[in-house]
Amino acid sequence: MNDPMAIAARAAAQRLGGESDPRLVAEVEAALAARESPSAPPPQYFDPISLAAAIIAAASFAWTVYTDMKKRNAHPAPEAVARTTRVKLRESDQTVPDHVVEVVVTEVIQAGAGQDDASQ
Repeated sequence: MNDPMAIAARAAAQRLGGESDPRLVAEVEAALAARESPSAPPPQYFDPISLAAAIIAAASFAWTVYTDMKKRNAHPAPEAVARTTRVKLRESDQTVPDHVVEVVVTEVIQAGAGQDDASQ
């Protein structure tokens, strides 16, 4: 499956895992699997403290923000995507560290560029 949000979440977990916890990649994989499972609980039941869940939330919002901004500007500024992602996360009462948002946005933009390259 070529889900850019999942690709970005996995890449962010790879980058952040070395900084915080080597189990992070596995936790993100588990969170993605649970999210895609037909019997998965609604997203509000994910552990809000879990870094893996924070990465998934940030990647989901960042992908939406990125694709919306891309409709107006072919190359949205990473800073603008990150700022809007932070606002959307706060509006949904989700706390994600700024560093995590920065890494996730970078990976979302790379995944989006990869998707654009594949479609051409």
